[in-house]
Amino acid sequence: MSDDLIQDAKVEITGMAKQGMAHPSTKPVLTGAAIGALVGWPLPLVSPLAGAVLGAGFMLYKRLRR
Repeated sequence: MSDDLIQDAKVEITGMAKQGMAHPSTKPVLTGAAIGALVGWPLPLVSPLAGAVLGAGFMLYKRLRR
């Protein structure tokens, strides 16, 4: 199952890189990154960068496993 997830993520990320904002996953993943960065800003142990990465990763996972 994890091999399928990794392969699906590679395909999705490659598609997002090639198509940019035209890809259906780009906007939700960027929104997740923005929300994660905002949430990470005031927390002492989580930087905005870490929050953005976690938010984008969560949204990508949701897009892959819907």
